[in-house]
Amino acid sequence: MALTALLILLTTLLAACGDSTPTVAPTATATNAATTTTAAATTAAATGAATTAATGPAVKMTVFAPQGPDYDLANNAFMKLLEQKFNIQFTWQTTTWDGAPAKEKRQISLASGDFPDLYWLIPWVDRFTQAELLKYSQQGVIIPLNDLIKQYGPNIQKALDSNPDYKAMATAPDGKIYGLPQWVDCYHCSYADKLWMNSDWLKKLNLKQPTTTDEMKAVLTAFKTKDPNGNGKADEVPLSADVRDQLIPYFMNAFIYDPHTGDNYSTLVLNGGKVDIQVNKDGWKQGLAYIKSLYDAGLIDKGAFTQNPDALKQIGDNAGTVILGSATVLHPAIFFTLGSPDGRDKQYDAVPPLKGPGGQAYTGYNFPSLSGASFVLTSKASKDAQIAAIKMLDYIFTDEGQIKGTFGTDERTVVKPGPNDVAIAKGVTPLYKTITRPAGVAPYNTDISALAQFNNTRAFRDAWVQTTDIYAPDGYERRLQEATDLYAGKEDKSKIFPFWGVWIDPSLGSEVATLQTNIDSYVSQNSLQFITGSKSLDKDWDSYVKGLDALGLPRYLQINQEAYDKSTYKK
Repeated sequence: MALTALLILLTTLLAACGDSTPTVAPTATATNAATTTTAAATTAAATGAATTAATGPAVKMTVFAPQGPDYDLANNAFMKLLEQKFNIQFTWQTTTWDGAPAKEKRQISLASGDFPDLYWLIPWVDRFTQAELLKYSQQGVIIPLNDLIKQYGPNIQKALDSNPDYKAMATAPDGKIYGLPQWVDCYHCSYADKLWMNSDWLKKLNLKQPTTTDEMKAVLTAFKTKDPNGNGKADEVPLSADVRDQLIPYFMNAFIYDPHTGDNYSTLVLNGGKVDIQVNKDGWKQGLAYIKSLYDAGLIDKGAFTQNPDALKQIGDNAGTVILGSATVLHPAIFFTLGSPDGRDKQYDAVPPLKGPGGQAYTGYNFPSLSGASFVLTSKASKDAQIAAIKMLDYIFTDEGQIKGTFGTDERTVVKPGPNDVAIAKGVTPLYKTITRPAGVAPYNTDISALAQFNNTRAFRDAWVQTTDIYAPDGYERRLQEATDLYAGKEDKSKIFPFWGVWIDPSLGSEVATLQTNIDSYVSQNSLQFITGSKSLDKDWDSYVKGLDALGLPRYLQINQEAYDKSTYKK
């Protein structure tokens, strides 16, 4: 069915959202074959690419990159286009999209000295961390890009100049750019802490969508006790989630601001400009007490904190009868199948942030991109290779380069919008329209997917054509866009710790990583214990707070404060 192909496209577009890191079976490694100018020109002509004639011998460039399941880099139409357009001859060293092996292979290449001219990475597979950029720049393994960008990368420079956050991500404390990160502004991913509720059940029970924590508890109680699915059985699951844990931050933000900024520094905030944490504050204790009250009343599925997404989806896709009332997840297709025969996928709508007892209604905020770098030139690159690489990336920073690179080089996968096409964002002129590959048709190998997402700004994403029916499978992204509008702007930006632009001294990197891991793990474990009752909020809270100090919290805050004070974000 065409729906299967649509889901493949959504996987590519949602991959940077942080809800999962795809793990795929190993694919054939790209062959180290030279590509002649004639072959490249033939490909360019076939795909409608510019046919700028290459002059002189091709610039040889060895590239280390992850190769996805749907493309073969050595024979990829977009890569052939780049070879022809910039007179490059690529030699490929590839990994799969499996993060751990990809990282290991990259680190082995660096340690052995047998590294390529260019590392071209996908950040949610593997990337250079800020500490690695500083380490390998000091060793002379990687080179600064500032002068190359100024001379040969006007579109890159424009992105840096127009986006202070992107510039802070890319610029080391010494002012050098040792690698460029991707910028992937997945609007709905930035507001991940959503709750999706069954609107059909609300209508059947003559209830309104809840707006406060008290109303939420009343609605969930009705879901549990009033048989909204009408089968005469007490089989309803009022609220569930999965192990990735959007449940706690969604409810916590009704009591105290929980930025929930993803995997990096999830416990850190700014309180009055000082680096701090929320998890030892009284508001956090109140939030845990509320969530515990839901759990004790049987309103939260007992597997909500431990089950994987597949287990959650089994609840949402329960055969015959809809049993799931609500779920706290990034997007609802995590817990149901799009295009469900009984239409259950159309029943769920987002519930905006709830007001707590103090009247606050915050939401968490995930920074759009991952810190570190995905495009890194090494000292082995010749001057010609350095120039060609930056020119090539600069092209990918254009709308044309990004469209062709992300979606494909011909009209089988992406076309210009027609007169009746509507962009995903209101009032925006549409720029591109993607075409779903028919079921059973092999991948075209005309795009490089997430490898091309370096300048995926909000403006670019907003110009994507989507059907206006938000409940149709091909209108799913518009559905997420409109749901996110209910959350956007309700974050407390004054409290968000800008980890993406705060560079830790590499000599402290290992210490900070250990402290962060230990503290985050401790907070997660104790939060679950307080909610499920294996620890008492009344009796064990003070001991929990002291335990944070014993893990090295003061030192952790000190290191991050010193780094923050040196950053461009310090007021």
